[in-house]
Amino acid sequence: MKAFLITAVIAALFIITMAFGARNNQLVEVNYFIAQGEFALSWVIGAVFLSGFVISWLLAFAIIIRQKVALRGLKGRLNKHTEANQN
Repeated sequence: MKAFLITAVIAALFIITMAFGARNNQLVEVNYFIAQGEFALSWVIGAVFLSGFVISWLLAFAIIIRQKVALRGLKGRLNKHTEANQN
C-alpha cells in the first residue's frame, strides 16, 4: 500500500511537471554524446523526469532483490544451526 501511495505521488508530480512544461513551449537545444537536437521544453522536462523515475525504481528493485536473496541464505543457515542444536 505504501509503494502504491508513493507511486501515486510520483505520478502526480509527473503530471504537474508536464503541465508546467506544456505552458513553456520554447524550443531548447539538447547536446548529447553523438548528436544534438531541438526539442520542446515540455518534452525535455518530461523525458528527464521519467528517466530518473525509471532508473530509481530499477535501482530500488535491484537492492530489494539482493536483500531478499541474502535473507533467504541467512534463514537457511539459521535453520541448519537450529536443527543442529536440537539434536
